Amino acid sequence: MNNDLLHKIALTLVPNIGPVQARILVDHFGDAAGIFKAKKSSLDKLEGIGGVRASCIKTFAGFKRAEEELAFIEKYKIIPLFLTDDSYPKRLLNCYDPPTLLYYRGKASLNAPKIIAVVGTRGKTDYGKLLTEKLLADLEDQQVMVISGLALGIDAVAHKASIKHRLPTVAVVAHGLDKIYPAEHTGLAKDIIKENGGLLTEFRSKTKPDKHHFPSRNRIVAGMSDATIVIETDIKGGSMITAELANGYNRDVFAFPGRTTDNKSAGCNYLIKNNKAILLTGAQDLIDILGWEEKKNKPKKQQKELFIQLSAEEKIIVDLLKEKDTVAIDELNIKSNLSSSMVAAAILNLELQNVVTSLPGKRYKLS
Repeated sequence: MNNDLLHKIALTLVPNIGPVQARILVDHFGDAAGIFKAKKSSLDKLEGIGGVRASCIKTFAGFKRAEEELAFIEKYKIIPLFLTDDSYPKRLLNCYDPPTLLYYRGKASLNAPKIIAVVGTRGKTDYGKLLTEKLLADLEDQQVMVISGLALGIDAVAHKASIKHRLPTVAVVAHGLDKIYPAEHTGLAKDIIKENGGLLTEFRSKTKPDKHHFPSRNRIVAGMSDATIVIETDIKGGSMITAELANGYNRDVFAFPGRTTDNKSAGCNYLIKNNKAILLTGAQDLIDILGWEEKKNKPKKQQKELFIQLSAEEKIIVDLLKEKDTVAIDELNIKSNLSSSMVAAAILNLELQNVVTSLPGKRYKLS
């Protein structure tokens, strides 16, 4: 028996220990087994854990259920991805609440260089279907990975169009991998795996697609993508939740506008109007704003010399911006090794000195 994996599964079963608390524990103790071996006093004094959660860990008696899940994983060749694993989606680690353990069936790398989420209403229109198909057709040369939720409507169109244009696609589902929901997408799920895509979930086998699981699923869709594209949606719905989550994770959100009289575009128009999404007219907008354009035949732009005094933090930001045409705030926070407040202060000072220009979608470039 894989004792290490057994403890990883068990950690996700402990009452009152969610993704945020699990990450605190893993960061402190190093691995799941170490958490269960720790003394109650060590757990109790850990910030964010406390006495109640410490007791839940020390009195945990659900290892039998963990053993059942381990047997399921081994029988069906599921790939478990724990927070500390090399193959774990690294973009999720930049979120405050990454899933503790993911279950994966597929071959596509979850750390592909370019990843987008494509989401939209279940009750798609011909307009939404056309937008989705054209967007992914025009992104074929970019070899972008497409994430969606295997739902009826736009999700299914996105997965099918990705397969058609030989783009790897991953379906994130709100249930265990012992079933497919909706059932009519069983064939589509098989096609996704066959065409080197994958199925991904944080839910164990025998977990039903209950209503409250879908927002949790949506945070994975938003968190593991560089940008979320909303094709069409009403004011309320899962796509709006995904867009809000993506904004909360400092990821780019794009939306296709629609007629003001169309309910299916009301959500997209709302996001654009309230500066929660960048207006998208086609693939080229996405390529330009995300800095994906190939420039092999163009000479490297000579950066102008800066004759102003820069602080240590400002110099770090400038050096990072020299590497690419545009850089997202999330990437600056990660690569600079500075706190988010220090990055924000440095960028503001650089903007005031006309060294840096702010772009839509929380992206920046040298002026």
